[in-house]
Amino acid sequence: MSSPIVLGIESSCDETGAGLVRDGVLLGHALASSMDEHARFGGVVPEIASRAHLHALRPVIQQALDAAGLRLSDIGAVAVTTGPGLSGALQVGLAGAKGMAYALGVPLYGVHHLAGHVAADTLEHGPLPDPCMVLIVSGGHTSLLLVRDLVRDPIIHLGDTLDDAAGECFDKVARVFGLPYPGGPAIDRVAREGDPRAVSFPRPLTGPRDDPYAFSFSGLKTAAARWAEGHAGRELPVADGAASLQEAVADVLTRKAVAACREHGVSTLVVVGGVAANSRVRSLAEERCRAAGITLRVPPLRLCTDNGAMIAAVGDLLVRAGAEPAPLDVSIDPSAPLEYALLNPVTTLAGVS
Repeated sequence: MSSPIVLGIESSCDETGAGLVRDGVLLGHALASSMDEHARFGGVVPEIASRAHLHALRPVIQQALDAAGLRLSDIGAVAVTTGPGLSGALQVGLAGAKGMAYALGVPLYGVHHLAGHVAADTLEHGPLPDPCMVLIVSGGHTSLLLVRDLVRDPIIHLGDTLDDAAGECFDKVARVFGLPYPGGPAIDRVAREGDPRAVSFPRPLTGPRDDPYAFSFSGLKTAAARWAEGHAGRELPVADGAASLQEAVADVLTRKAVAACREHGVSTLVVVGGVAANSRVRSLAEERCRAAGITLRVPPLRLCTDNGAMIAAVGDLLVRAGAEPAPLDVSIDPSAPLEYALLNPVTTLAGVS
């Protein structure tokens, strides 16, 4: 018998996503974004994001069902992001997921947002190899992980960002360069007309005495800002600056990821998260993995940014692994560390456990 159809709900930031997955196959998904409402503020405004989720959640779920040719009664389990993310935004998604699960009489699963990004690749390329190296690069997270069984085993962190994540660096520098929000896609577009060797931006934490797998992009952000300030009164060569910044970020990310694969004897590198959509990150990863004899897996662009399909993919894996559903008092954990794919925190008198 086939597994139940899993509905996945994602609402951790500014995108409301719903996806439907069964036995590792994406049946349908839909996405609504409030990004345009945040653009004039230069970043995500939590209250605006939460209200946008309230308006978008039901229509997005219906759109996903329509895309899959399914009805509500076909859903056999519900998975939802319970952390990390914006508190109000997470609450909207969890409340909707609880209502759906309880009304349909089906199990509910709390999912770690970053595990969702990892699972997104399985919808395109099939099961993850055991083990595999995973590089997560997004607006709020940059991590290098050793992953075995995604839903059964603990996730081993080889390195994380110590300050600004790669996507955050792009957003902040884009603002300095006079480019629109979100900064990552804007930097990528402008960089195509620039020279990546025009500016010698630093490569953070790449010295022999540095932590080999930790990341830091705060200094790179500052270096780019100082470079821009140095052109006061003159036209800023934005394309060269964007191309050089993008090259520095891609160089650090891919250099550390390939080195980790070699050291740990891992033959597959999976690059996920919003910054995995960056053209230079993808091309340099392909180039270096090919030279090192490493298989590179990157989800298609539509699955790199936040979406409900990735949460449904984790839920599908949890169901097939026989994981325990969430308790009735499952809550959210806005700052949850990535230890396991299953994330079922409950509220206690002292706060969120």
